[in-house]
Amino acid sequence: MKTDKRRGPLLAAGFLLGAGLGGSADGIFFHQIMQTHQMLSGWLPPSNLLDIKVNQFIDGLFHLFTWTLTLLGVALLYAAGRGPQRWWSGRSLLGAGLLGWGLFNVLEGLVNHHMLGLHHVIDQAPDPRIPDAIYLGVGLLMMGLGLLLIRRAGRPSPADAR
Repeated sequence: MKTDKRRGPLLAAGFLLGAGLGGSADGIFFHQIMQTHQMLSGWLPPSNLLDIKVNQFIDGLFHLFTWTLTLLGVALLYAAGRGPQRWWSGRSLLGAGLLGWGLFNVLEGLVNHHMLGLHHVIDQAPDPRIPDAIYLGVGLLMMGLGLLLIRRAGRPSPADAR
């Protein structure tokens, strides 16, 4: 998908915001609220205090990474809104956010769940591969919806420059 100079900054900002907020939502919901896994629970089951502390530390590094992605997205969003060639499209921003969140889920799922076995979406599930596959499917669906929204937003016209 080719983007012009006015559209690129908004899409990059949305992508990073989606990846950062999506990763944070994953960590908050699955790691903290539901407590279905931690980052290393497949390699280091949290069965004693030391292993719990190590898992929590690694979860903290994960949250620091997603927070950094979000901050970068905010900085890019600010930059996209400055200058004479700025262009705004809520549909494109939302689409890029969904694309970023979905790609984050797919990459995290493929690498952490399937390739490295660091953890599963639900470590305690009778067959953890099922929630892992659903997680990947939702990520792919988000990516597809994001691309559709971006495509439907269209290209900026000369009159769009503010």
